[in-house]
This record gives sequence, structure tokens and C-alpha cells, in this order.
Amino acid sequence: MSNGATAGAGAAAAAAVAKAIKASGAIVSVNSSLFLSILSKTDKPLVIVSEGGLFKKNYQYMTGYKGFVFHVKCSEPLQFSMHVEKIAAGKIWIPG
Repeated sequence: MSNGATAGAGAAAAAAVAKAIKASGAIVSVNSSLFLSILSKTDKPLVIVSEGGLFKKNYQYMTGYKGFVFHVKCSEPLQFSMHVEKIAAGKIWIPG
């Protein structure tokens, strides 16, 4: 691959990430206690749940609240009340 082709591929990848960020809106990373606090402010919260980790297991959660998407990544699973609706996702990817 020439230097020009490599630079073009890098620019295309950067543009794809920028487009993903625009499409996803504002994603706010919070700690687990704040995430649970946000859920308590909603009557019927919806949480996207994903388990991952190659060498060390992790748990990721996302929920929407007042136009923002809140995300938390934990080493231990969170415990939710019965009124929380959960949807299992294969993977949660946060644009960086």
C-alpha cells in the first residue's frame, strides 16, 4: 500500500468514527452508583446489558435519560429492581 492509500484509509476510519459519534449522540460515562440513581428517577427504565472481557469479565450497561445516554462498565454485575426492563446485547461499543 502506498503512503497516500494508507493516509486515505486512516482518514476513512476517522470519518467512520466521527459519523458513529454523531449518530449515537451524547454518551455519558458514569460510575455504578450514579447509574443506579439515574434508573431510580424513571418509572419504567430500559437498560441495555452486555457481558464482555477477554481476560477479566466486565459488565456494561446503557440507559437513556432526558436525551442523554448513560453508560457504565463494572467488574461485578449490577442488581436492578423488578421494574427495570433489560435487553441483552451481544456487545456495547462506545465510540472513542
